[in-house]
Amino acid sequence: MTQSIDMHLDPKVIEILSQVTTATLTTILLKKGLRNVWLRGTRPIRTGQPRLVGRAFTLRFVPAREDLATPASWASPISTRAAIEDMPAGCIAVVDAMGVTDAGIFGDILCARMVKRGVTALITDGVVRDVGGVLGTDLPVWCSGVAAPPSVAGLTFVAWQQPIGCGGVAVFPGDVIVADDDGAVLIPADLLEEMLVLAPEQERLEAWIMKEVNAGAALPGLYPANAVNKARYEAEMGKK
Repeated sequence: MTQSIDMHLDPKVIEILSQVTTATLTTILLKKGLRNVWLRGTRPIRTGQPRLVGRAFTLRFVPAREDLATPASWASPISTRAAIEDMPAGCIAVVDAMGVTDAGIFGDILCARMVKRGVTALITDGVVRDVGGVLGTDLPVWCSGVAAPPSVAGLTFVAWQQPIGCGGVAVFPGDVIVADDDGAVLIPADLLEEMLVLAPEQERLEAWIMKEVNAGAALPGLYPANAVNKARYEAEMGKK
């Protein structure tokens, strides 16, 4: 069921990306030609969740089929329970629930187990159940809402650590996820090193632009910065 993928993410990578907003990431990825990286329907379940970074551990549901989507399936070797036991510490669980909003994919017990395994967060285009208990686990969650019925009321769990579509975005195991108040954004694994350079620089530039705006500067030629303002910025930053 699982593939041999290095799910470790260097702490320095987490440190850098935790200082970069998902809005900035989408802008940079857009410039790289990637328009579809924001996972639709992934809203923070509560305010004040920190910006989190981790490699994607993927799970996939398909539409419910009556002979498969049963409470008995929870004890199957192919189950959400088995998938959770395969999650490495530091990963972000990314769940393709096909946008279904009337069947909660995970509840408090499953989320509590994820916390014990050191999972960083749960991201899904679906919903969770037992919301009070889920909140009580302190597992950071981004989802489309809550619903009382269990997953088997509308979904069949079929696989983990395979390519999925979550919120309309193709997610491969090992891709990097950054999630904050604006939702969750995917960084393709192959672009990670480049983003570690481009993203902090974009944040520094935008901080400088904001300083200029607060000082009364007009936006044309400033945002985006023209050659003159880029030269001013680089001079102030001590660049050659």
